[in-house]
Amino acid sequence: QVQLVESGGGLVQAGGSLKLSCAASGRTFSSYAMGWFRQAPGKEREFVATISWSGGNTYYADSVKGRFTISRDNAKNTVYLQMNSLKPEDTAVYYCGRGRLRLGVSVISADQCDYWGQGTQVTVSS
Repeated sequence: QVQLVESGGGLVQAGGSLKLSCAASGRTFSSYAMGWFRQAPGKEREFVATISWSGGNTYYADSVKGRFTISRDNAKNTVYLQMNSLKPEDTAVYYCGRGRLRLGVSVISADQCDYWGQGTQVTVSS
């Protein structure tokens, strides 16, 4: 069983920064692509960023490109999301998800993930 635990959320003013972490249990973390998704009240869960199993490939939603950076440390079983120049529209609960496929390159939709964390709230005030 894989467990994912997000942390690092909080309240920040527009233009500020936060760094989210997602710590995974289990020895197979390094074999799977990981993704960050977010869900605002009344909206569907949407893709934010993804990173391949090796960390060599990353991909971002247009809405965060140039502001957010996804990275991973396979030795620490952790994936990160550095968020800069935050905007009020970035307010949401942020989730990390593990891709279903071993040695996957990316996960860009929620149905491509088989495990999820509990989420961490990010609130950006104007």
